[in-house]
Amino acid sequence: MTSLEGRNLHLQAGGKTILEGVSAGFTTGQVTAILGANGAGKSTLLTALAGLSVPKGGEVRLGETALLDLDPRTRAQRLGFIPQSPEIAWGLEVRTVVGLGRLPWSGGRGLSQADGEAVDRAMDAAQVQHLAERDITTLSGGERARALIARALAGEPEWLLADEPYAGLDPRHALEAAALFRSLAEQGAGVLLTLHDLTLAARLADRVLVLGDGGVLADGPPASALTPDVLAKAYGIDARLRETDQGLAVDILGRWG
Repeated sequence: MTSLEGRNLHLQAGGKTILEGVSAGFTTGQVTAILGANGAGKSTLLTALAGLSVPKGGEVRLGETALLDLDPRTRAQRLGFIPQSPEIAWGLEVRTVVGLGRLPWSGGRGLSQADGEAVDRAMDAAQVQHLAERDITTLSGGERARALIARALAGEPEWLLADEPYAGLDPRHALEAAALFRSLAEQGAGVLLTLHDLTLAARLADRVLVLGDGGVLADGPPASALTPDVLAKAYGIDARLRETDQGLAVDILGRWG
């Protein structure tokens, strides 16, 4: 197993300190959900862990190596990132967009047979093969989200970091995405997701990291981290975690206080 670790991170966004003194380590083979209210720092933390932003203090380490000491191509081979609001400016076919996920391996020299097979596997996993020849700018939000999941999967990364990957997905495709993320972890990848759906996080994740007040409010298995006290501090709500036949569920009873 390989670790991905943030050590004493001081993170800013727009010149404003969002998180300070945050430390958290992650291991492959697990799904971790990063939770918190709007503005709590979920996306800021995820982009730092992906090596896409430079902390004002502290460092991120991938195994025994400082992440930013790795060359960009190596980082891209080992970590796949799915942004929350991707901007797609060009009208490319979906298969071409998914193929961009192989760039860290192909180096822009064109796709080999092995690259093409990786693209096919990724498109099958994200269920977008039937969209292969469609212009990606013509897709619905949910279809586009699945195509971008496929692009990240095409790189066959050791780590998959996804910022609100369920945005735009209908209920069926959300369930299928959950099964996909779970399968990736079972195959040995590390999966980090930022989420707003507390029940989904409780059922999908092996571990949840709850952010608030500029730091970590809770870190552990859902049943021990999603306590009424933590949910009140993080979201200002009165909520309870309970067992159901389908798994854990978070009942929101009202505003806190």
